[in-house]
Amino acid sequence: MNILYGTLTEFCTAGNCPTMTAGPKYEYRWADGVTIKKPIEVSAPKYVEYLMDWIEAQLDDELIFPQKLGAPFPPNFQDVVKTIFKRLFRVYAHIYHSHFQKIVSLKEEAHLNTCFKHFVLFTWEFRLIDKGELAPLNDLVESILKL
Repeated sequence: MNILYGTLTEFCTAGNCPTMTAGPKYEYRWADGVTIKKPIEVSAPKYVEYLMDWIEAQLDDELIFPQKLGAPFPPNFQDVVKTIFKRLFRVYAHIYHSHFQKIVSLKEEAHLNTCFKHFVLFTWEFRLIDKGELAPLNDLVESILKL
């Protein structure tokens, strides 16, 4: 998904996407719970930047993702993973709502759709995202899950 989003960086700018949205009904604010405790409004590219940096920090934290064989996972491990996937979904929702026509013109829609299908099936199988969080792409998600 990061590679697909990377193809949109010249189109998804602070000027074109001043807030992180998924259509007119959904706006996402950023908070990492550490340096930014209260959710703040940021542009879509800034949200994605914060998100990718935050995910990298989570993955690199051996207290959350142990590297040593037999090391225990923390009690909040599932919550951290769910938050990662919930926030990654928001990027997919933004791409579909705000940049799908550009994805089509770049001939990337098959890649986006395949990545998103795998994402949905994986998150559904392991119950990583609450159904309500999927609302911005509900019709698309429902079509994937019925196949």
